[in-house]
Formats: sequence, structure tokens, C-alpha cells
Amino acid sequence: MDVTWQDVSVRIAGATLVERLNLSASSGEVVGLVGPNGSGKSTALRCLYRALHPTTGTVLLDGTELNSIPLAESARSVAALTQESRTELDFTVAEVVALGRFPHLRGNRSLSGAEWELCRESMRRTDVEHLARRSVLSLSGGERQRVLIARALVQEPQVLVLDEPTNHLDVRHQVELLSFLRGCGLTVLVALHDLNLAAAACDRLAVLSGGSVVRTGKPVEVLEPELVREVFGVTPSIVPHPRTGAPQLLYDLTDREGME
Repeated sequence: MDVTWQDVSVRIAGATLVERLNLSASSGEVVGLVGPNGSGKSTALRCLYRALHPTTGTVLLDGTELNSIPLAESARSVAALTQESRTELDFTVAEVVALGRFPHLRGNRSLSGAEWELCRESMRRTDVEHLARRSVLSLSGGERQRVLIARALVQEPQVLVLDEPTNHLDVRHQVELLSFLRGCGLTVLVALHDLNLAAAACDRLAVLSGGSVVRTGKPVEVLEPELVREVFGVTPSIVPHPRTGAPQLLYDLTDREGME
């Protein structure tokens, strides 16, 4: 499923959070949104999973305006893991994961055997199956994050939206998640702070600053020292990964240029 932001602006309480944003992701493409805090990454993603409505402009799914699609239908197409995802109710892990099937249910229908198997498979893929009977409130931050990713997968979306999904994850689970994104076949929009992870996981990057897209392209085309210095305030040394060739950024902690 193709995704397009077309001249999207978002203004809230007199502040412009996103300004005439134009961005697209082709079906099956992994597109990373990168930029400093307050650059508009999360706001742009919220417009896609309908937590916000653009002040001007529109978001399109396969050429259809998102606001013309019934909410239940778009919920079957777009799954989101947000920074604000919380699990305050004392549900088991299996119950939280099963909530991902909600957009597909009609009336009071219970989950079928095939749907419960889908839940188990999603828990296996995110390494939480052994926690299925545990209360989600008893889990660590990283464990909860993996449970919420499993819930999104159970939704069987065509578009997966992830806002800082590696928060709380240890190195192993960061690598496993981003490796999954590379091969899942879904259209993936992911906001990441770690530029090295973004370069490794994404087909294309969109660099945002001040609510607008500064540049888009393949990681090797986008992650140049001058652009990183201009947008992020630091000047890295950039070297290719010895195996994949993906650009990797090295920072000199004695360089105070970005603090001046």
C-alpha cells in the first residue's frame, strides 16, 4: 500500500508543527523519518494513523484521501506503535496482543482458532511467547515494547507505523526488530533517533527540520557530514559498514562545535 503526505501542515494553539510536508512511501518500502527533537516526525506520523487531522493538505492511502476512509477500514490497513502507547490495565500479555484483532471483529464475536494461532505466532516473532500468561504490568519497559509490537502485527496491516520503536529495547532486540522490518514486506514508516540504525534498516530516509522535509533519499545519499551538521548540530565522520556498505556515523566527543 502506497502512502503519501501531500502539502500537509499541522498548526495547534498557534504553533506550526508541520509545514507543507510532502513525502511518500511505496508499497513494501521502509522509510525512516529522522531529525532532531521537535522536527515534526511524530506529528507527521500521527496524521497517518489518524490521531491528528492535518490543518491543510491531505494524507493518501493508495491514492485515496485518508479522511474519506471509514475509521474501522483504515484501522485494518494501518497499525501503529506510538511513543504514548500505554498498558495500564491488568491484562495478560496474550490478552493485550489479542486486542490487535479488534478492527477485524464484528459484534461480540470471539477470536477464532486461526486468530489465536496468529497471536501466538506474533508473540513468537517478538520473543514474548514465554510471557503470554504474565500480567503486562509486571513487565520491563523493553518487554512491554515487544508485546505492543506483537499487537500491531496481529492487526495484519498493510502499513506499519513505528515511532521510536527501539526505545527500551536491548541491542539484540533492536537488531531483531529492524531486521524484521527489512524483510516483512509491509510499507513501514518509522521514526528513529539513532542514525546508524536508520541507515541500516531503511530503504530511504526523510530528514525533517522545523516541520519540513529537508532531504529524502537512500541513506548513503542523505547522510552526509554537512547535512548532519546543519540539521543535528554535530559533524560526524562517516564510514561504510564493512559488510553491508551502509553509512555509519562516528562522533568525536571532544568536538564541541555542536554546543557552541
